[in-house]
Amino acid sequence: MPKIWKVFPKKSDDLKTQLLLNRGLKTPEDIEKFFNPKIENFQKEIEIPGIKKTWERIEKAIKNEELIVIFGDYDVDGISASAILYKALTSLKAKVLPYIPHREKEGYGLSKTGLDFARDSGASVVITVDNGIVAFEQALYAKQIGLDLIITDHHLPDKNLPEAYSLVHSVKMCGAGVAWCLIQDKVSKDLRNELLQFVVIATVCDLIPLKDLARAFLVEGLKVLNKTDNLGLKALFTEAGIENPITSYEVGHIIGPRINAIGRLEHAIEALRLLCTKDPHKAKKLAKLLSDTNLARQQLTMTAFEEAKLKVVKDSKIHILHSETWNQGIIGLIAGRISEQYYRPAIAISIGETISKGSARSIDGINIVEVIRTSCQDILIDIGGHSGAAGFSIQSDKIEEFKLRLEKSLESLPEVEKTLEIEAEVESKKLTKSLVKLLEEFAPFGFGNPQIIFATNNMKVSDIRSVGNGKHLKFKADGIDAIAFGLGDLEKVLTTNQLISLAYNLEINEFRGNQTLQLKVKDIHFNN
Repeated sequence: MPKIWKVFPKKSDDLKTQLLLNRGLKTPEDIEKFFNPKIENFQKEIEIPGIKKTWERIEKAIKNEELIVIFGDYDVDGISASAILYKALTSLKAKVLPYIPHREKEGYGLSKTGLDFARDSGASVVITVDNGIVAFEQALYAKQIGLDLIITDHHLPDKNLPEAYSLVHSVKMCGAGVAWCLIQDKVSKDLRNELLQFVVIATVCDLIPLKDLARAFLVEGLKVLNKTDNLGLKALFTEAGIENPITSYEVGHIIGPRINAIGRLEHAIEALRLLCTKDPHKAKKLAKLLSDTNLARQQLTMTAFEEAKLKVVKDSKIHILHSETWNQGIIGLIAGRISEQYYRPAIAISIGETISKGSARSIDGINIVEVIRTSCQDILIDIGGHSGAAGFSIQSDKIEEFKLRLEKSLESLPEVEKTLEIEAEVESKKLTKSLVKLLEEFAPFGFGNPQIIFATNNMKVSDIRSVGNGKHLKFKADGIDAIAFGLGDLEKVLTTNQLISLAYNLEINEFRGNQTLQLKVKDIHFNN
């Protein structure tokens, strides 16, 4: 179904200026920070409150040879943050033991099981990364069993804060970014820079808007990632067939899913081992394990997604779907795909015997974690997340009530149609290879700085054919090559010399050494 095109208001005849204004960049200072972002320009954001007190405790632990447990998380951000803290603290001769909770057995966040492990291991300090900001009961429990708890996190806090020894919290970056800010002044310059590659991976995969500090992290960190000496990452690149240059695309679509997959289906500690190993043979073995697990995850997700689609009631304002057969590790992926396909908030729940796990994904304008907290906090065991995504636990016998409450809270939601943001309308005669070079100046692209979409009206169609066993559509528009993925069925609809309007990314397609201009079609509007 065609989308509604939302074209940015035209404010300049100069295309580069228009693209900058679309991003809210007006002053020379803002424009310079965008095109040449430097982490040093964001000193205020880096100096997170709580760092000084945290280091007083860490340095005491190092001096007294106390054991420090790093309590991580099983997603890319949590693994990356754990790697940063582990490498940084061990470089300072600290006694460190990493702990990653098991997704299915322990669930998200700081747990009593993990705290008991820290105590029984002889630790006196626990540092969380990418979790803990709403761990009220667990913080009290840590105090009861004699652990000094340091929380580093970036998730949305509740009205109150947990009673920890110290807090290092910022919502302006990913969890790995917070961990990096904690250690960056205490380690060598070489290690400080090396650890930026983990911030990059987490920033992209945790969907942090690529603006300001996050963009600076990405630009500087990608330079490190493209020259990495990390044995685990190099093995993962080889296993996945990744070659330089590595961009935010490779990070988000190839590297991230492999790191994530092991925590979805097995135990995420293997991903942390991959990032921290100094053994080439072990790196190769772990890289293969992550890639094989990712393949299994893809197959499980596809099967579950097809099942989920059969459960969808299309006129619902929110799709709340559940199954006893869905693996807890993939429910977020199911919710994401349902939300994307039907453009509604979606929740997928893996039903357990007594406790069930849920994962939510949302659309623009609906803060899903706040919606769930407001209407259902009292019947949930726990909940955490962002405006666009949330995870929670619930007693299985409360699911129907949960469903009714959420549906009621969103019943007045107006009909929402999927829109496509068009940066500018451009005449086909202005579509050139030099324009592609101009667009590349706005990279790296990703969440918060999406690839630039143009629209051109009244383009004449020719050379129509389907490719990829009929799945995709190729044609020429005003003589320019165009590819429309997933729209192969339009081969029978389009006719030669027909006039259409296209929304697209403008790119260079390279094939056998030849470079040609290509439109990567995002949507087609048929002219009346």
